[in-house]
Amino acid sequence: MDEELCKKAVYSNEYYDLILDYIGGYSMGAPECIQQVDDTYDIGFYRRERAPELNLQDYPYLTIPHCLTPMDMTALEVSGMIRLQNPAALDLQGQGVLVGFVDTGINYEHPAFRNVDGSTRILGIWDQTQMEGPPPNGMVYGAFYGEEEINAALQAEQPQSIVPERDESGHGTFLAGVACGSADTGAEFSGAAPLAHIAVVKCKQAKQYLRDYYFIPDGVECYQENDLMLGLAWLNRFAYERQLPLVVCIGMGGSLGNHTGEEPLSVQCDELGRRRQRAVVVAAGNEANQRHHEKRNVIQGGSEIIELSVEERVRGFQMEMWSTVPEIYQVSVISPTGERFPKTVVYPGSRQAYTFLFEQTRLTVEYAIVGTRNSMQLISLRFENPLAGIWSVEVQGDLVLSGNICCWLPLSAFLSGEVFFLRSSPDTTITMPGMSRVAITAGAYQAVGGSIYPDSGRGFSGLNAVKPDLIAPGVNVTGPVLPDQYELRSGTSISAALTAGACAQMFQWGIVENNMRYLNTAELKNLLIRGAGRDEERVYPSPVYGYGTLNVYDALLRLREL
Repeated sequence: MDEELCKKAVYSNEYYDLILDYIGGYSMGAPECIQQVDDTYDIGFYRRERAPELNLQDYPYLTIPHCLTPMDMTALEVSGMIRLQNPAALDLQGQGVLVGFVDTGINYEHPAFRNVDGSTRILGIWDQTQMEGPPPNGMVYGAFYGEEEINAALQAEQPQSIVPERDESGHGTFLAGVACGSADTGAEFSGAAPLAHIAVVKCKQAKQYLRDYYFIPDGVECYQENDLMLGLAWLNRFAYERQLPLVVCIGMGGSLGNHTGEEPLSVQCDELGRRRQRAVVVAAGNEANQRHHEKRNVIQGGSEIIELSVEERVRGFQMEMWSTVPEIYQVSVISPTGERFPKTVVYPGSRQAYTFLFEQTRLTVEYAIVGTRNSMQLISLRFENPLAGIWSVEVQGDLVLSGNICCWLPLSAFLSGEVFFLRSSPDTTITMPGMSRVAITAGAYQAVGGSIYPDSGRGFSGLNAVKPDLIAPGVNVTGPVLPDQYELRSGTSISAALTAGACAQMFQWGIVENNMRYLNTAELKNLLIRGAGRDEERVYPSPVYGYGTLNVYDALLRLREL
């Protein structure tokens, strides 16, 4: 493999990044470069000039990377973490556990990531944005900075001249601090696992061709699914090399897909989470109140109309309609002026383009069977330059079994204006990869008063699996920001970070201290669910609250009662 060619392909907009699934048997021809993720997935890089434009006829849906963005907009006490940190009690502060973050990077100079003597607690950083290496073992791009280099930088007058790593967004820095930031008595701050080791992947921004495909506005934070997958694979390898148990925190999300955990990143979370001494924690996302999900039931021979409001100056957007495989539907689209896209029966592999005469809106309708583990059918509607107003999508059932149709729109951040369903549902709004069957998916609530965070993504999954698994504090939580300061933020990514810190405490007790040496994500999830706080007036599991509120102290207490 030509490493220079591969490095060029990773960063160049002249190459498509495609996710290749060995189980799915996708055959896309030989790529110019290939990067292995694990035993299931590869990332193939193909020259765009030799390949068709992205569409669902020439490319299986799951080969095109989804785009994700960060999920954010006194927590430790109510979650039972402070009691476990107390040296007079169990002294569980994450010692001997590696906590990894696949996010926007980390500001390694902040005191929240240093030991008492000023040395770093960060064992490694893989910065995917650095085009000049050397990359970490097994990867062909980015730059790796180890503990020795970071310590040398911290002792230098100009640290950035040695380790030029900076988190421009601040999202990754904040999450790392919430999960395992060092105690700072002056600022009255401590992370959940303040003595844990830290490893960080700084993801590079998505290529322009993917931004164009998904109509994502310029300047919006946007990260490719395949880069997160490679980050997850590297963290796993890095932990093995150091013989450390690993907790991974993913605080990013995307809203497209069938919400069953079928996407490659979700599947990878499943596979890693099943391994011993590994835990994966994912944010539930902040989409519950964005009006981007609608569910309908179509009867045999009947029809339903799905209405959506489109604001002025929206450049374009993609709407996805998902249903079970055997069913057959006819679809028609009516513009705000009454012009109609003709009713057409959609079949696997079909693709139709139509330009509305008076609106100059271009509509592309594509149909695909998606998935190798749990196949569903997708009807994708791509609106380019849509006229502002109310658009109607009429769906008629020609062959109906369940009749359940679920529709999703992109994340609000990925839209150039407001687009929403008129009769939306807040349920099944957990973002990808939060529907991973194995990962611990955390929603958010307010520690003071106990009310749910209104935007916290809701379940259940498209297969009716319980998600979120639990909720954790995610409103007005303190975390580190530049320069050497702390501030309050809200969002489910923060709940995921707190939950990841709790998992590090549990791993210290179970693995490092030899109480349960072979814990994995599923077993850890069961322990946390057993100790979760539950209100007697609510029914659990709940699509809003999962199995209850995070309480790691009670999880250990009840384990002793067994």
